[in-house]
Amino acid sequence: MVVAERDEAAGRAAADRIGGLFVATDVTDRTQVEAAVAAAVSEFGSVDILVNNAWGGGGIGRVERKTDEQIAGGIAVGYYGPFWAMCAAHPHMKARGWGRVINLCSLNGVNAHMGSLEYNAAKEALRALTRTAAREWAPTGVTVNALCPAAKSQAFFRALGDYPELEAMADAANPMGRMGDPYDDIAPVAVFLASEASRYLTGNTLFADGGSHINGVAWAPDLDT
Repeated sequence: MVVAERDEAAGRAAADRIGGLFVATDVTDRTQVEAAVAAAVSEFGSVDILVNNAWGGGGIGRVERKTDEQIAGGIAVGYYGPFWAMCAAHPHMKARGWGRVINLCSLNGVNAHMGSLEYNAAKEALRALTRTAAREWAPTGVTVNALCPAAKSQAFFRALGDYPELEAMADAANPMGRMGDPYDDIAPVAVFLASEASRYLTGNTLFADGGSHINGVAWAPDLDT
């Protein structure tokens, strides 16, 4: 397994935990993305499973206050990075007649969460890419699916930032009464999508969210404070 990560300390730690290979990668740079895929091919002979899960931050703010740089940055990380990785990996998957692409998308875009335009836009663009690639690549034995999680990950807590009270609100708004656990609730779904058991599933968006997508979202921070 290859861990392609911009943060060297975090990337090496993750690779060490799983006995994988760390490749320093900034997903906003196509050359680095392609180099990460090439490293996987060199180390393991091919690429069987691609998981696109990078995000580079972003702040909470109203639509009209977002800058061109924020929007461009979100699209670069959340859309172009996965696009480049998919284009680089697909020939190797096609050659073997088997492949799994898992794109981490978000309820933020599906439900239009307030304050996170660049993230919402990038993730919805990624879902469109997911469906289009799934349709085009289905005859090659490669499946492409989107996974929208709702979990208390490190990114979740970073996103709360100045709104720590929203953790309790998120729990209360969830139909199951809690936000999920990244390892116990989300990871098994990703493992399924990466397995042979998901061979007849492609172009789908799976909501591992405790039912949060059913009724939308009540999260409405005061963006003027």
